[in-house]
Amino acid sequence: MGLLQDIIRNARKLEKTIVLPEGDADRMLKAADVILNAKIAKIILIGDPKVISRKVKEFGLNGIQKAEIINPLDHPRRKEMKDLLYDIRKGKGLTLEQADELVNNSLYLAPLLIKAGYADGEVAGSENATGNVLRPAFQIVKTAANSSVVSGAFIMIVEDQTYGDDGILVFADCAVNPNPNAKQLAEIAVATAQTAKNIAKIDPKVAMLSFSTMGSGKHEDVDKVIEATKLAKEMDPELAIDGEIQLDAAIVESVGRKKAPDSKVAGLANVLVFPTLDAGNIGYKLVQRLAGAQAIGPVLQGMAAPINDLSRGCSVDDIVNLVAITANQAQEKA
Repeated sequence: MGLLQDIIRNARKLEKTIVLPEGDADRMLKAADVILNAKIAKIILIGDPKVISRKVKEFGLNGIQKAEIINPLDHPRRKEMKDLLYDIRKGKGLTLEQADELVNNSLYLAPLLIKAGYADGEVAGSENATGNVLRPAFQIVKTAANSSVVSGAFIMIVEDQTYGDDGILVFADCAVNPNPNAKQLAEIAVATAQTAKNIAKIDPKVAMLSFSTMGSGKHEDVDKVIEATKLAKEMDPELAIDGEIQLDAAIVESVGRKKAPDSKVAGLANVLVFPTLDAGNIGYKLVQRLAGAQAIGPVLQGMAAPINDLSRGCSVDDIVNLVAITANQAQEKA
């Protein structure tokens, strides 16, 4: 795919350092080998050095020697990381003893390395649930200064180039928030537009999805989307955004002209903001499985530094692609 090639090509130029806290897992090691050989990013692997060494030989990997390998139980920065965690969390009641135990956990150590400036981003989730990946990230790296909510977007590439921007669309939130309120939904819309612009390299046209189009349905769920659209326009007055709007009116030009003739987004949308996580998660998976679309992500939005969470069913290619995206996000944060 051209977009992925562009993302990877740009990542090579950036030379960012990405930390992989599941560093002794099979898929992570194989992905790290690809990343290092292709010079997509610099890599820090957190894991048991003995396990990593054994698997490197078993899998015939030849790029891992370029990685920095950190044993979470014994490494030169351990005291520094413990003290940093204590400073960040002591106001929440964390003790030094608890901090000393938590820095043994690679999912805590990884965001601490980012916070301390040793890494630019993190990719995890191949072996751990989303909550376990994000909890330490929220506590240590935290959300961006202008954001109160973190969300997950998927860049969707479909074969039919009449949809979106030559077949490229961005869906959100597909990963984090079960039922965002109007303000959160507005923030998700603005953040997803930025992801579309900065990562997918498309000019965002945002549709705030609903079962109603421009007043055709009456319900409190519709009211939420209407309010979110209003708030998003206030947050970013230059943003091309409209709602509430049904999916067909958002992406099919003939339907859009019929259902929302005064809208500049209807029928042309390339960013789809779903009202709930149910809708977003089901929606992206339907398009991926039934339409054969390529789903790149989830790309987490709203964090102070790029920390991305994989599906536990991810492939080696998925990890490589998400590391490249994380490197690009790190450039935007810089």
